Amino acid sequence: MPPDARPADTNTDPIGDGGDTATAASITETRKLDVESAQWLCDLGGAGPAREQAVARLHELLLRIARSELRRRSGQHPITGAELDDLAHQAAADALMAITSKLDRFRGESRFTTWAYRFVILEVSAKLGRHFWQRPTVALEAEDWDRLPDRFGMGPADHAQWQGLVDALRRAVDEQLSERQRQVFVAIVLNGVPLDALVVQLGSNRNAIYKTMFDARRKLRAALAANGYLTASGHPAAGATTDTGAGRRS
Repeated sequence: MPPDARPADTNTDPIGDGGDTATAASITETRKLDVESAQWLCDLGGAGPAREQAVARLHELLLRIARSELRRRSGQHPITGAELDDLAHQAAADALMAITSKLDRFRGESRFTTWAYRFVILEVSAKLGRHFWQRPTVALEAEDWDRLPDRFGMGPADHAQWQGLVDALRRAVDEQLSERQRQVFVAIVLNGVPLDALVVQLGSNRNAIYKTMFDARRKLRAALAANGYLTASGHPAAGATTDTGAGRRS
């Protein structure tokens, strides 16, 4: 199940609020759960062969999800072969440990498998992020604006034509963004740091980085439009790409 298609839960933290210490059995009694979710909780919260079999089934499910997610993100990382499969096993094992230790926090607001799915997706993201910094291709503090045209697929012949807009964008980044917004924008847009790697390095989460990036882009579009570099529709204004002055409006 791809992340965009998974059912929504009202709580973005998959482990819940942590305040409920009820056992898995009491949850199945007090919450109206679907049959499958209730069975998962009963088996995983029990003991003996039934629990062992449930743990094995859950690990198999988590491993399939981890492998599928890593394949889906194949364009975002260079990991292949045995190393990729090892990462999937690590993500599945760590997710399994987290899930089985937090059964009392499952609130029944989604299916158990949907709740469990989130754990392994978070583990995949974290492991991809940490893997990037083991062999980083760019330092987080690096800032090479000459690379920007290449990041957008511009050939050498296009560089001069777009230099005015690039210079205006750099000024807007320096003058309009907060330090955090600038750090995120430069890392992702200029340096091509993967989102998961940036999350790990900044000790943040994907939603917070998305929000920071959204706010930064909004500020930059407004600044470029105010100085005549972008039209109301967000396209480069006529002559803006070759203008290398400090701005097109006084």
